[in-house]
Amino acid sequence: MRRPIDSLFGRLALLVVAVLMLSHFAWYALMRLERSQLQARYAVEEAAFLVDAVRQHVARTPDQPLPSRVKLVDPASPDVPAASSAHMPPPLERFVEDVRDRMPADTQVRVGPPGAPPTLWVRAPTDRNWIVVPVQPLRKPRSLDRTVLWLVIIFSFAVMAALFAAWALQRPLRLLAQAVARFGRGLPVPPVPERGPRELRQLTHGFNQMVQEVARTENDRAVMLAGVAHDLKTPLARLRLRAEMMDDAKTRDGVVRDVDSMTHIVEQFLLFAHDGADRSEPVAVDAQCERVVRSYRAVTTGAPTVQTELNAGPSFLLPAATLDRILSNLLDNAHAYGAPPVVVATARTSQGFTLSISDNGKGIAAQDLINASRPFVRLDPARGGNGHSGLGLAIVERLVRRAGGEWEIGNHGGRGLRVLMSFPFEVLPRVAAVSENAW
Repeated sequence: MRRPIDSLFGRLALLVVAVLMLSHFAWYALMRLERSQLQARYAVEEAAFLVDAVRQHVARTPDQPLPSRVKLVDPASPDVPAASSAHMPPPLERFVEDVRDRMPADTQVRVGPPGAPPTLWVRAPTDRNWIVVPVQPLRKPRSLDRTVLWLVIIFSFAVMAALFAAWALQRPLRLLAQAVARFGRGLPVPPVPERGPRELRQLTHGFNQMVQEVARTENDRAVMLAGVAHDLKTPLARLRLRAEMMDDAKTRDGVVRDVDSMTHIVEQFLLFAHDGADRSEPVAVDAQCERVVRSYRAVTTGAPTVQTELNAGPSFLLPAATLDRILSNLLDNAHAYGAPPVVVATARTSQGFTLSISDNGKGIAAQDLINASRPFVRLDPARGGNGHSGLGLAIVERLVRRAGGEWEIGNHGGRGLRVLMSFPFEVLPRVAAVSENAW
């Protein structure tokens, strides 16, 4: 199961959203703190300004009345609040300390009694009376305000812009990853557009050059193999004709057998060199396997017992020519190196379909499994003269990958060799299943 967080875009998106959320939260908290401090500084400056204005008023125009909320109180009056600050909350206590710092030395600063309009009582050593002025109440910042709305709007636009940038950044990498996957399966790879940052453009350019060089090398090798194999077919046909005209039956049979082996090798060369797409009609794998196995039992002399376990169902489809070549090569390989019974099995899984062919021979040594599918490699050189070119498993691997599948070769349960081929649902030929939709 694919996890979105496992992709480059998923991780970039998660990183971008986390960074933006952290930065916006920090900015919002800092703004609220700064606004609270700004309110406190403004209240202190306003109180200091009012107290200084009252002093100047008393000194210059003592006969003029004061504003209604500003008054002078005699120090002996019982209305003077106590000097204790034990009941004051910390913000108010800091406010009083800030006001005291703005006043002359030894100035007394007190706040009015609770429950009444907030007032500030100030008396400097030079003041005859207490100066009482109104102050702004120190309100706590509201938990939700218009800033939160703007913050959400800005955050949403920032996330959308960042996700678009992350998508644009990972898109060339996704195209390159798809091209690498196609190249690994042996499928044709068109040039990948060179986009994105400089390092990514350099990587894409190097990959395109590598694909071109590999394709050129494969083409040269295929042309050489096809040319040699094609040129050998005519002499081999003449050689077989002349061999069949020999009088000595023993010699004739030996020469014909050798010519047949050489002809089989030439046909393997041609099949391996063929690099075109299979355009044959898709067929049901289960039914075709049954037909091929039945035909193989009838025409192959000394063929081992071949059993079938076909459980994939009619929706498992592969091109007919590709399937025939896969089955013939693997059955020939099991006939040459394995032991009966040979089992051809299909199955349906949650990811797709599987096709496997296994025998009960000695299998392949663990150190030789990695070389089993390499072209022109024969793990049993002593049998190379029996028409075996070392291309059988290499041809099967190429055909499976060209059909969009994956293969696995190994010994199963210590009883012989098994070739397991897996074909995901998305790579199978799209054929209209009228019968399935009708019922």
